[in-house]
Amino acid sequence: MRQRNLGRTGLRVSELCLGTMSFSDDRVAHRALDLFADAGGTFVDTADMYGKGESEAILGRWLTRRRREDFVIATKVWGRMGTAPNDGGLSRKHIVAAVEASLRRLRTDYVDLYQTHIWDPTTPIEETLTTLDTLVRSGKVRYVGTSNVTASQLQRSLDLSRQHGWEPYVCLQPLYNLLRRETEWELLPLCAREGVGVIPWSPLAGGWLTGKYTRGMEAPPPGSREEHFQRGSQREGWRTQDTEETWRVLDAVRSVAEETGRTLSQVALRWLLERPDVTAPIIGPRTEEQARDNLGALGWELTGEQTGRLSEASERPLPYPYGIQRLLSDHAAP
Repeated sequence: MRQRNLGRTGLRVSELCLGTMSFSDDRVAHRALDLFADAGGTFVDTADMYGKGESEAILGRWLTRRRREDFVIATKVWGRMGTAPNDGGLSRKHIVAAVEASLRRLRTDYVDLYQTHIWDPTTPIEETLTTLDTLVRSGKVRYVGTSNVTASQLQRSLDLSRQHGWEPYVCLQPLYNLLRRETEWELLPLCAREGVGVIPWSPLAGGWLTGKYTRGMEAPPPGSREEHFQRGSQREGWRTQDTEETWRVLDAVRSVAEETGRTLSQVALRWLLERPDVTAPIIGPRTEEQARDNLGALGWELTGEQTGRLSEASERPLPYPYGIQRLLSDHAAP
């Protein structure tokens, strides 16, 4: 597996990152981690709120069998971990308590990449940034990143860090895949300009890009992630995805998969791996079979025509003002 720099930092990470949100059993999770590591994977992402800390604990137990320095371990903070008023969010009090708890569960002295899981509108961003800066200076954290923020929120954070000499965000973890390309509107150009690495979550759109969904289906397949998340309000959730736009993308992915002899998952991951501003998509296999399939996205390339076909099929009409800006720019181009 190839190694890439995380943004403009000197930190090297594998071109795929292993996500651990689905970890709940040591045997299954450790097998996935072994497969990933044996394939050259070094980058693992978790969060304190995954399984209320159990994901971190499972990863920590696995790390005791490995050389810690060989891996880049990322985790996230924000989620509510208890019932007390300060058991969640991005206040100094919660972040300091949360990183100590994560270190205990991970059985390590430091976190390579510590990320804010989402924007906290109740805490001044200056408080969050100064706390993260202190954690880096203390040695408990090596780098800091963020997730699920708008372009203006990320830019403000970067500007404040630059102005005050605080440790800046060096990584963004956004939602990005062939069915969700809104990240391209502002966030990706901003990350490219500022030298921020990009590690997309849900690269397979919660299973939609794996091939298990086909035209004519009236509900998610039994046991699928979509069925789990939509349980209780399944029809409404299904309607948001059961559209001609979705099926057009899946038709294109299936066509390229047949041409290349690859699975749909591998084609969708390969498209994301080859995006110029992406550092490492985060895969989240729930089984050994899924892990092996995801790793099959490595070691080959799409042709320019195949990339163009996938990109064209997945492109959506741009909302205002992005659409009119592109129209006028194209009109003014020589």
